[in-house]
Amino acid sequence: MQNVSEAAAYTLQFINQTQKSIFLTGKAGTGKTTLLREIIATTHKNTVVVAPTGIAALNAGGVTIHSMFQLPFSAFLPTYEESSQFTETVKFENKESLRRHFKMNNVKRNVIRNMELLIIDEVSMLRADLLDAIDFMMQTVRRNTRAFGGVQVLFIGDLLQLPPVIRDEEWRTLRNYYKGKFFFHSHVIQQNPPLYIELSKIYRQSDDVFISVLNNLRNNQISKDDIQVLNQYVKPDFDLKMNPGYITLTTHNAKADTINEQAISDLPGNEFSFQPFVVGDFPEKIFPVEENLKLKVGAQVMFVKNDLSFEKRYFNGKMGVIKSLSAEEIFVHFPEENKTIEVEKYEWKNIRYKVNELTKEIEEEVLGTFAHYPIKLAWAITVHKSQGLTFEKAALDVSQVFLPGQAYVALSRLTSLNGLVLLSSMQMNGLSNDQDVMDYALNKASEDDLKNSLHFETKNFIHNYLINSFNWTDLAQEWRNHRFSYNENATGSEKSKHSVWAHKRLDSIECLVDPSQKFITQLNKIFLKETVDLVFVKERVEAAYDYFFKPMDKLVADILTKMAEIQKFKKVKEFYEELSILDDLQTKAVLRLMKAKLLMEIVVSRETISKESLTSPAIKNYKTDKISRIRDEFKMTNTDMFQVEEPQMRYSSKKVDKTAEKGPKKTTVEETHELWLERNSIEDIARIRKITKQTVETHLIKLIQAKKIEISEVLPDDKILALRDAFEFYQEESLAPLKEKYGDEFTWDELKMFKASIN
Repeated sequence: MQNVSEAAAYTLQFINQTQKSIFLTGKAGTGKTTLLREIIATTHKNTVVVAPTGIAALNAGGVTIHSMFQLPFSAFLPTYEESSQFTETVKFENKESLRRHFKMNNVKRNVIRNMELLIIDEVSMLRADLLDAIDFMMQTVRRNTRAFGGVQVLFIGDLLQLPPVIRDEEWRTLRNYYKGKFFFHSHVIQQNPPLYIELSKIYRQSDDVFISVLNNLRNNQISKDDIQVLNQYVKPDFDLKMNPGYITLTTHNAKADTINEQAISDLPGNEFSFQPFVVGDFPEKIFPVEENLKLKVGAQVMFVKNDLSFEKRYFNGKMGVIKSLSAEEIFVHFPEENKTIEVEKYEWKNIRYKVNELTKEIEEEVLGTFAHYPIKLAWAITVHKSQGLTFEKAALDVSQVFLPGQAYVALSRLTSLNGLVLLSSMQMNGLSNDQDVMDYALNKASEDDLKNSLHFETKNFIHNYLINSFNWTDLAQEWRNHRFSYNENATGSEKSKHSVWAHKRLDSIECLVDPSQKFITQLNKIFLKETVDLVFVKERVEAAYDYFFKPMDKLVADILTKMAEIQKFKKVKEFYEELSILDDLQTKAVLRLMKAKLLMEIVVSRETISKESLTSPAIKNYKTDKISRIRDEFKMTNTDMFQVEEPQMRYSSKKVDKTAEKGPKKTTVEETHELWLERNSIEDIARIRKITKQTVETHLIKLIQAKKIEISEVLPDDKILALRDAFEFYQEESLAPLKEKYGDEFTWDELKMFKASIN
């Protein structure tokens, strides 16, 4: 991240080298979303991103809170004492009744237990009772009574924007438990306050007068002078038709819809309708744009995503005008730049999280995709939907009373006062923000607070990381439970024949517990000192690693060997599953041990702790290398178990992901390119990636344009020759006339591929 602000730099450090939970806030336009992307890209921690609503989750690249934590859509009473209640319109869960919802599948349970960092975006909308429900759920599933089950939480949002929604009938009961409705009113935050970091550098506005007005509005210090400044821009008779490029911000959906529908119906010419491509599981309720996109030439539109390509031709909120349309083409003109671009479909992904069984890292699994043009009609939009957008020109309809924060959200979308039009004058009343939010803002950490806290929390992080890496008390208990699950007297039981094996492995781990606890005691004494000699700690960790790694590593090999051995027997599925759980825990312990040694090397050499630095080929490939060695050993002992390239498993409790090595996150086009190079067909790529054939073809067009693949790899020679003839004298921007001329001889994608090859 270039030109990163001091507050952003501190946030990145706190995420990667502490366990401290953080509330990251900032005025509109200070780069919260940009920083979120940077954190996801660089953190070494197993990360899950959630948000209160489906759309917010899609925009943040995560999942909804309710789906991630399997929570019902009801209010939560943070107690065992009161019984769960419900009426015809309201339902309340208590701790006892909520616990019943925690019966989840192994995939989700695994994700929650392996989670190290939870990011909650758009936290302004998060209710206090819902956050307490999350905390209770995580403590329960992770079997850890610390806040959020010991997981670091990053809360991101601006509390002076969209507030939580609690119905009056809910609040009549909830007010007996909570002082207010915001996330910071939750019991877990009251008892474990996060570090309050505010991004202050504004990237959206540069006009000092405008920034001052916005700050005063934000801080409930709006003055008559500020109102006077704003009211200079009142134009009640402003004609939007005569002033293209302006978008109306209004408070109600119905009003925005009416303005847009009327404006497009007033335009002459044919109306074109565009539908999305939906593959797999992508519920209608989280569609990020209108399913049926209706457009005419001359329609005012707004982009709802940033251009991910190198050219960065548009951004979320950029306005334009439809220049030309055909069944498969949309051209948008930007009058101020005198530039026209062809709009391409954008892919939104509906994901869930899973744990890679080889690396123990949390990964995304795509459930479905939604491909559509990332634009919408933009004569009008609600203030609510404008959150996160940037406009150069906007007309504000403030005739109806604003909710707290709405005035600030509406005005702060603009880059400057020059682009502001007020359709009615601003009044002092109805502009105030919630006093609880203003009071909470007093908790903002100063630079000295951040500096001191970072030093202290980093020391704590290293200390706790090392303790957790050498603490195998729970692991030993799992081995004990496994050992005592054998029934040596059971006749005909395959499992009973392996009781001696289990006994010997239990002895192996128990021999390690006492020296590991002594080493932890030694670490505790070292870290009690105000100044810690990290070079000495590194030496001690390396010595401990040399002592423990070999027997711990052997236990992983022993489990994997035993699992392979019992494959040939019937009726041992349960036994296999038990071994699989042990394998999971034992492998995790070994990987953690390897990372602990690496962590001390990074700390002593004063490198940045990040995703890139806290891993190595040995860590990434640990499990795959181990499985490969065991396979080779079986072959050498003339066992027919591994005579085929991949063993035929009779039992498998988990799907093994063979792609253990996890590099930087690839773009969707790069993922398609990789599969294409592996000689997969267009149909195969679509099936593997859960995207449409049309989307794959769009990716191939981009790859042809970028000279990554040749058109001859995609189309047959006779087709290319025919296309060459068709394009010989063709100079038009749109391909529609060519398509009309040649009809079914060429598909739209064939025409686009050839055009890309000659550009």
